[in-house]
Amino acid sequence: MNVLVISPLVPAPTSGARNRVYHVLKVLSSQHSVSLLILDDSYAQNLSESVSHLETFLRTVQLIDLPAALPKRWSQLLGLLRGKPSVLTSHILPTMQQALDRLFASQRFDVVQYEGVHIANYRLPDDVKVIIDQHNLEFEIRLRTYQRSKGWTRKWYNWLEGHLLKRVEIERCRKADAILVTSERERKILQHYLPENLIRVVPNGVDCEAFGMQSAGREIANRVIFTGAMDYYPNADAVCFFAQHCWPFIRERLPEATWQIVGKNPLPEVSKLAELPGVLVTGSVPDVRPYLAVASVAIAPLHIGSGTRLKILEAFAMRRAVVSTSIGCEGLSVEVGKHLLIADEPVAFAQAVITLLQQAEQRQALGIAGRALVESTYNWKQCCQPLLLLLEEMESIIYERQKTIHRLV
Repeated sequence: MNVLVISPLVPAPTSGARNRVYHVLKVLSSQHSVSLLILDDSYAQNLSESVSHLETFLRTVQLIDLPAALPKRWSQLLGLLRGKPSVLTSHILPTMQQALDRLFASQRFDVVQYEGVHIANYRLPDDVKVIIDQHNLEFEIRLRTYQRSKGWTRKWYNWLEGHLLKRVEIERCRKADAILVTSERERKILQHYLPENLIRVVPNGVDCEAFGMQSAGREIANRVIFTGAMDYYPNADAVCFFAQHCWPFIRERLPEATWQIVGKNPLPEVSKLAELPGVLVTGSVPDVRPYLAVASVAIAPLHIGSGTRLKILEAFAMRRAVVSTSIGCEGLSVEVGKHLLIADEPVAFAQAVITLLQQAEQRQALGIAGRALVESTYNWKQCCQPLLLLLEEMESIIYERQKTIHRLV
């Protein structure tokens, strides 16, 4: 089939949403003719190189310039005044609609797959099947941020934004022919609101070969690591929580312990953590693997989130022992004590990290089990099989519809 994927960012095998879109495209293109339409978000490193690489396995790749946006706070305020969440309006552009109209005028597409609900509101031909790939439940992130926030302004904003998002997000999903989510937990949540809709689980995965660097014997003793985009509020909240409530406890018992915060564009409150003893804030790095390779323990102390965390899967693939909160690892098929340790209270979380730093055999056992889990369950090829099966079903429906039309003619 001819598939058009519309993405709000440049896919790349780096991290987060870019990583998911990239690997979904790779698997899709192995069985279908796939074209890609991208909003150039200007954050992609080596943009021309990334696009050239995508063109090696995709039918066509086209970038649409994203116009200069209002400052974030002004955009958020304007969205609230209009009663339309800014995250769901900033990616709906006339230039993108014009590009879509030109594409459909020159070629036929059977399926359009939107990479995220925030970009899923364009006019398409009536006979095109529509899939929305829900990397997260966006309203859930806002409502969890509301629950976590202390300042009344942030709390009020996220409560209002979360409820506005929920209404629009569910309505956009209702109009789609199929919805993809990253875990069974999210499928159940959405199915509650959309009992008639087709919702399939396409888990996040990891490139087991790329993250297969051997690190045995290379660990730096008592090295802790957190990876993730540091301009993303749930990540910033997580490291600030760990810095305030866990790191002093760890340093008191292990004065030689060090902690690396590895991720792009640190917010000011994250950059300030570099002033703490033993803490390094790296900022953007070309590759997280060398940092994971020498770490003893990877942490995911998240209290806000949706979807599933690629940072945990990548740590597993590198055979790193992981300590996570319940929210940090939700949606993943993990067993406590076998694949990772889970703690939600600050002292318990800190103690779990200390235990693993001091117990090499337990770290190794968790690392081996984590690696086995991603190899068996979370490799990208296997994760994308439900999507390929969905497209087979859609292809059968399209074929039967075409036969009916021919008979009528």
